[in-house]
Amino acid sequence: MTATLNDQTGRKKRPEPSAEAKAAAELVRAAREQGLSLTGPDGLLRQLTKTVLETALNEEMTEHLGYEKHDQGGGGSGSVRNGSRAKTVLTDSTGPVRIDVPRERAGTFEPQIVRKRQRRLSGVDEVVLSLYAKGLTTGEISAHFAEIYGASVSKETI
Repeated sequence: MTATLNDQTGRKKRPEPSAEAKAAAELVRAAREQGLSLTGPDGLLRQLTKTVLETALNEEMTEHLGYEKHDQGGGGSGSVRNGSRAKTVLTDSTGPVRIDVPRERAGTFEPQIVRKRQRRLSGVDEVVLSLYAKGLTTGEISAHFAEIYGASVSKETI
């Protein structure tokens, strides 16, 4: 069997970016165009954290009740949505984030992403492990934390 020169180049094809990476790149680009900082009290990272947490909580409520937010009939669960309450959670990466936690009349909803009475969310270690598993070096992770979170973390700490 003969091989062509194209087969023997030995170059590795760069993997296609994941959907998450594409979405993140688009969010960062849009934030920069609008003059929005990535970190800080009104930064992109805090807004994104708030949106993700609230979306997850609303999905948990939908699963708990058995029907979508604006559906009529209540899905036979015996309870209905009853607004939301504000809660501030402390995160390792963005500091305090104010979120709206959905409520339901029967009071049987037990959220999992942000549990009742939970005030602190941690997860920086998981982020570091995830980035390392994706092939970033400790130096690249350190630079990523400095750029995205505004935190100075040494390569040795990572």
